[in-house]
Amino acid sequence: MTAAASADNWLVIAGQVVGAGEVRVSPAGVAIGRFLLDHHSGQLEAGFPREARCRIPVIACGESLADAARRLLPGMPVRVRGFVSRANSREGEYRLVLHAAHIDVLNTE
Repeated sequence: MTAAASADNWLVIAGQVVGAGEVRVSPAGVAIGRFLLDHHSGQLEAGFPREARCRIPVIACGESLADAARRLLPGMPVRVRGFVSRANSREGEYRLVLHAAHIDVLNTE
């Protein structure tokens, strides 16, 4: 995979944590954090205002990201940067998840 190909799959989204973050350890010993992100914003599309809403599962692999996911509480505002992929490798499965590269807790003041 080339660097240009990997750069084509990059998402930055902000929202609120739904439910508490949870962490498990994979059979390979990798810490994997998970949480659900609820996004709600106003956008312009073709010059018209539009409400944008979605909920997307976030996967946070590795000790530091899994630890960040573990500390998240319901309602916390966060910004997540990472890439999107299928939720699992089964053929015909098209649910997307966001694989976090960075998780920032946003200041609410």
